[in-house]
This record gives sequence, structure tokens and C-alpha cells, in this order.
Amino acid sequence: MIVLVFVTLVSGLSQASQSTVLVLGDSLSAAYGVQTEQAWVALLKQRLNHQGLGQWQVVNASISGETTDGGLRRLPALLSQHTPDIVVIELGGNDGLRGFPPQVIEENLDQLISLSVAAGAQPLLIGIQIPPNYGPRYTTQFANIYPNLADRHNIALVPFFLQGIYDQEGMMQGDGIHPTTAAQGQLLDNVWPQLEVLLAQ
Repeated sequence: MIVLVFVTLVSGLSQASQSTVLVLGDSLSAAYGVQTEQAWVALLKQRLNHQGLGQWQVVNASISGETTDGGLRRLPALLSQHTPDIVVIELGGNDGLRGFPPQVIEENLDQLISLSVAAGAQPLLIGIQIPPNYGPRYTTQFANIYPNLADRHNIALVPFFLQGIYDQEGMMQGDGIHPTTAAQGQLLDNVWPQLEVLLAQ
């Protein structure tokens, strides 16, 4: 009986030492057009291990084509299942490309942030921008969604996920929307400074 109790306690301690990063994203995080093991989320797992942060597990709940509305429908179950410590919210790009009203996009992202905080997780919001052919008014309103939410909730923000990628040769796939394999390391580098701070808290 003593042995059984000891094993249970050790198992409990092992589970307690595990921390989770949940990535809720769209095709930019779902390895669209690249090998899964070469995508930025897989590279994140490697970096955590290399830096002695193996106690962190990464759950990639990203789906190509995902919208903020879809993410909002899926997040409660994901929070319940994985009890993450950090939620990386990388959504909104598909909403923008489909011309959804900025107010609706912002409201959905606001709820995603609030749900994460209520579940005891730290949100990391990933900013994105859409092509200029959508017109200056819409593109500006869309781009402002992310810093507005970060300020409102006082949360970490990656200002622009595709910084150093979207305008660089060889870094974007032929569709002009999705990064290539060569860009995956830069995607991680864009996220890492803000994520690293949250990992240390």
C-alpha cells in the first residue's frame, strides 16, 4: 500500500511539473505547404528542448482556413482538455481576407483572450496584416485590432507575424500568403521574444 501511494504521488508530481503552450492558429501555424516537422511550431518544440525547457509541451490546435469565429467555438473544449498555461492566439487573417467587419473580428479575438485569462492562461496575441489591395481604410482598421486588444487587456503582442518575411525573396509561397519552409525559423524568431518572457513567469 505504501508503494502504491508513493507511485501515485510521484505520478502526480510529474504531471504537475508539465506546462503547456496551446497554439490556436490558422494555416500560418498549421504547416500549410511545408513539412510538419519543419514548421515554426515544431521548431518551437525543438528550441524549448535545446534551452532546457523540456517541461513545456506544445499543443498545436491550428487549422488551415480557421477564422476567429471557428477558434471561438473550439477554444472552450481545448482549454478544458489541455489546461494550458499560455495560449498563443494566431487568428484573424482569414477573417480579413474574407472582408469580415473589423468590429466582429475584434470582438471575437476579445472573447478568445477573455476565455484564456478566465481559464488561468496567459494569452500571447499574434498580429497580422492583410494585403494593401483591400484599401487603406480597411487594412488600417484591421491592423489596429491587435495593438488595441493588447493595450486593453495588457497582454503580450507580436506586432506583425510576417515581419521580415512577406517582402523577402524566397520567403513566401507562390500564393503570396503563406510562408515557405525557409521562413519558418523567422516566424519562430518573431514570436520568441514575447513568448520567452511568458515562459519565465
